[in-house]
Amino acid sequence: MRNAFDFSPLYRTTVGFDRIAQILDAAHQTQSSNTNYPPYDIEVTGENQYSITIAVAGFLESEIDIQSENGVLQVRGKKDKQPEKQNFLYQGIAYRSFERKFQLADYVEVLGARLEHGILQIDLVKEVPEAMKPKKIAINSTKAIEQSAE
Repeated sequence: MRNAFDFSPLYRTTVGFDRIAQILDAAHQTQSSNTNYPPYDIEVTGENQYSITIAVAGFLESEIDIQSENGVLQVRGKKDKQPEKQNFLYQGIAYRSFERKFQLADYVEVLGARLEHGILQIDLVKEVPEAMKPKKIAINSTKAIEQSAE
């Protein structure tokens, strides 16, 4: 039995937080419908820098598609047909297609991706625009304002 969460009260009682409710709703849907394949890590690699590492053993670069749109990073792997049937005694490497979605915070951008030895690494950075960064406001005394007006 699946636990269902109703996020609609958040929409009725908050102003300007609709993106947070959408993220919570999407995360819940992704978590409830997702398998553990392929395994991944999310790592903080520096101030405002992140890395997502996904184990994609057996996949070629041409079989992996990475897209970022509207705050969602989507990684898909579509395995081409296996060449001739092989006679495995044991097959532990999963050659099945997959789809992983990651919700990105505001201002998080994908820098690039690389595939090496069956490990896909996606580098991300959070670049807050200058206009959104905190500003130090100087406090001027009344005397200083009067002197500059003269």
